[in-house]
Amino acid sequence: MPETTPRGLTRLAFGGDYNPEQWPESVWHEDVRLMREAGVTMVSVGIFSWALLEPTPGAYDFGWLDRLLGLLHDNGVRVDLGTPTVAPPAWFYRTHPEALPVTAEGVRYEFGSRAAICHSNADYRAAAATITTRLAERYGDHPALAMWHVHNEYGVPVSACYCDSCAAHFRRWLETTYGTVDAVNDAWGTAFWGQRYADFGQINPPRLTPTVGNPAQALDYKRFADATMRENFVMERDILHRLSPGVPVTTNFMTALSQCDSVDYWAWGREVDIVTNDHYLITDGRRTHVNLAMAADLTRSVAGGAPWLLLEHSTSGVNWQPRNPAKAPGQMARNSLGHVARGSEGAMFFQWRQSRRGAEKFHSAMVPHGGTETRVWREVVELGSCLGSLAQIRGTRTEADVAMLWDWHSWWAQSLAWRPSEDHDARERADAFYETLYDRHLTVDFAHPEADLSSYPLVVVPALYLMTRAAGDNLRAYVENGGTLVVSYFSGIVDEHDAVHEGSCPGALRDVLGLTVEEFSPLLPGERVRVTGPDGSELGGDVWTEFVVPRGAETVWTYADGLTAGHPAVTRHRLGEGTAWYVSTRLGADGLDALLGRAIEDARIAPRTDLPRDVEVVRRTGASGSYLFAVNHTVTDAKVPLDTAGTELLTGERTAGRLPVPAGAVRVVRLDG
Repeated sequence: MPETTPRGLTRLAFGGDYNPEQWPESVWHEDVRLMREAGVTMVSVGIFSWALLEPTPGAYDFGWLDRLLGLLHDNGVRVDLGTPTVAPPAWFYRTHPEALPVTAEGVRYEFGSRAAICHSNADYRAAAATITTRLAERYGDHPALAMWHVHNEYGVPVSACYCDSCAAHFRRWLETTYGTVDAVNDAWGTAFWGQRYADFGQINPPRLTPTVGNPAQALDYKRFADATMRENFVMERDILHRLSPGVPVTTNFMTALSQCDSVDYWAWGREVDIVTNDHYLITDGRRTHVNLAMAADLTRSVAGGAPWLLLEHSTSGVNWQPRNPAKAPGQMARNSLGHVARGSEGAMFFQWRQSRRGAEKFHSAMVPHGGTETRVWREVVELGSCLGSLAQIRGTRTEADVAMLWDWHSWWAQSLAWRPSEDHDARERADAFYETLYDRHLTVDFAHPEADLSSYPLVVVPALYLMTRAAGDNLRAYVENGGTLVVSYFSGIVDEHDAVHEGSCPGALRDVLGLTVEEFSPLLPGERVRVTGPDGSELGGDVWTEFVVPRGAETVWTYADGLTAGHPAVTRHRLGEGTAWYVSTRLGADGLDALLGRAIEDARIAPRTDLPRDVEVVRRTGASGSYLFAVNHTVTDAKVPLDTAGTELLTGERTAGRLPVPAGAVRVVRLDG
């Protein structure tokens, strides 16, 4: 069986994408000298190197890679070796132009960027299998090899192709999935608008149509595109497992909900030996460290709670957003150690040496254009030392307090055309609920709606438009057995085929919530509603309201104005040993805090009012002990209460009572006992 940690790595992973082909070979020796100075333990190599490895069809040049891997091994640097299948060479596309993807509008992309791939194309699949086989045969037992890195960021920037090869592949996928064309007609509701198919040969991808197409067809095509990419990953993975036994295989995810929406990472997490992730801050004015924590929690959850690895992030600014500010002094370490607190077994970057040419030459790197006389380099060296002090945490697991349900299929369905309001954004609700839990200093696990939830006192459902009957039954059993559930509006509405559940909405959640929704009443831009409680409390909502009819639930807050005035806005339903809350409007931050505060009381979770805002405290626990991470994102010194004394690993100091955490700093305490 493959390992689930990088082979031969005894410390936390620290390094980055190393692209020495961009530089004269004379620079390589300087690179490894600086890697030793910085404490680098692993680098990713060869991800975009197909054109160098196979400069002409069937003619291979491995000499440069032989020398590079030997140099890295001699200097104690482990290698995450890429299969370069994200970037086929120009000669491949000249011979096989049909391997370039086609948009839904019928436009074929050109060569000259990256990841321009039709994943259904047989010639691409054959060429990818061949170069992967050649690499595995040559380097499968190389002493520097720590793990294999297949492709790069599947789904970015292209996930779906709409060409004739994909059409034929889609038909085969549908036949395998549904068995008969009648089953497809039933699932897609093709009786509407006369879309019924007589045989599979009549079905095409959801290409450009005069008005909105069949939403169930579009949803299945997203599933098909994701499954097709995964087929190609599994093909390469299986070659590597066969020819390089015992070496783990991964591909780098992008779980941040703002960065990749085309991949079902619950499914992908089951296929990789190690879950790895790339994360880049979106500098849109929001608190970037909250999104970082959310992405790390989601990645850990995709890994089933097991340790994972941050395979890419940036030392400072990126270059692909409208505005790309530098990171503040100390922020790189906070970002890196924040990921480690939430389960990562290290911190890797894109990239080692900053490029002078190409599309990403202004993307920051571990060795900036300015070299070693820069703040970034000094912080890189300091971070390497910090990570070297934390080797003992390897293998420990992050402890979570509550769960949040998330499903990529539901997000895909919610994002299709002609929903009740384009202002309702499932990701925005997930962000908002997560931020409220974060500000209450609760660590979040994400969970699939059909997963076992029995270990969590509180489960939050911020936006789950698509919900299977099995998921609904799962949530009912969770509440009946003593759990506390919080559900936001427009959840539980449709089944896996985007068909509205029979009966009143929310079909999959009617019983557990103890209510029905007679009608949705979305608000116009700028409209707001007030909701009031019997204690005189008042909350504000926008975007969405509903006509809610209690069927056993009690009304906690009521609409005070608007079309729904007098109707329940927030309800609470006792069911069995537990409680289910429902909120039918989009509450702001204060409203969500009030709602979740009540639910947290129901869940009997002790409040954490002794922790300052934006000072996050997370625990990792395992055979080697229990570790408390305190990350201070503020400009003010803070003190964090400790349940027991311990040793702070970054300074070596003993600490007890209250742990001092300087402004902008991180502290990691190995707790006694």
